[in-house]
Amino acid sequence: MNFELGEEHLMVRSIVSKFAAEELVPVADRMDREDYFPSDIFRKLGDMGMLGITIPTESGGSGLDYISQMICLEEIARVSPAFALSVGAHSNLCLDNLYRNGSRWIREEYVPKLAAGKWIGCLALTEPESGSDALAMKTSASKNGDSYIISGSKTFITNAPEADMALVYAKTDPAAGRKGISAFVVEASSKGYRRGKKFDKMGMRGSPTGELFFDACEVPSSALVGTENHGASIVMSGLSVERAVLAGISLGIQEQCMDLASSYARERKQFGVTLSKFELIQEKIASMYVGIEASRLLIYRALQIMQRDRSRNREAAAAILFAAETSTRTALDAIQVMGGYGYMREFAVEKLMRDAKLLEIGAGTSEIRKLIIARELLGDGAK
Repeated sequence: MNFELGEEHLMVRSIVSKFAAEELVPVADRMDREDYFPSDIFRKLGDMGMLGITIPTESGGSGLDYISQMICLEEIARVSPAFALSVGAHSNLCLDNLYRNGSRWIREEYVPKLAAGKWIGCLALTEPESGSDALAMKTSASKNGDSYIISGSKTFITNAPEADMALVYAKTDPAAGRKGISAFVVEASSKGYRRGKKFDKMGMRGSPTGELFFDACEVPSSALVGTENHGASIVMSGLSVERAVLAGISLGIQEQCMDLASSYARERKQFGVTLSKFELIQEKIASMYVGIEASRLLIYRALQIMQRDRSRNREAAAAILFAAETSTRTALDAIQVMGGYGYMREFAVEKLMRDAKLLEIGAGTSEIRKLIIARELLGDGAK
């Protein structure tokens, strides 16, 4: 197996790394302190082709693969995991999903706007009473002539406070349960579309998260994504790729934590020598490196499999499970290396620790990921 990145992957890494250093470093602290979302920088990333990274060039994208998309998030996350989260929610959860499953009209009407960053998108799946059990949603959509009327609410939606449109899941046949779900494109300007409060989060500050309400919201029949009552398959077709791609954020957090801790250990002196001379500090740095490399290999392998077979779940679940839990541990170890300074908000590692924790919760909790892995391995014996 060849684990070396190709020229396109290296190009993406170089371009996005430079972009993050020039555009995000100056605002990263403000993003966290003020929960500020830099929409102008978001649109610049669209101008560079990095928002529509998996979309074919004829539709306004860059025509690259999921590993490229993950690398984009990884490099952004080294500076701002929050910005990476908003980019991932837009680029993968919403845009990539729309392109793969939308009609020709949807591809022509929405994909170019989203790929260019002219519009910001979000995925509206989670509801107040259905988190991990996402398909147990109560939001409904009923046919009314040439339209659908959507009623219900969504919560914990990344980008909701800023989004120009949402990919919304609703029950079109409630009696059919999970087999009665459909997906719709809903513009924020639609009558009955209402933004709720913006949440004040522990971490990932600067990535806006909020509620969406649909008060008899009317959308045209052309807004249906795929076919009626087949929305569950759209959800499931995206979840594994979502997990493997978003795992790149955890990888970026680990890399930045190791860089900060290593730099501090080389400079900080205690008892007449630098911290880097202490074997327990060396152990922490070595463990960080092992976690990074193991996470990277799990992620790359999962994404290579996803390119061929989107029905495979355990590899993606394993990748984000390991990367997310390792990033939280790595951030805590980086704080420990830096001691009292690491605990101060003046230094980035405490923010990285707060940011890291979300990846153990979002895109399916660690517990759900373990269930996915076990059930695929054990089959009916695990049910």
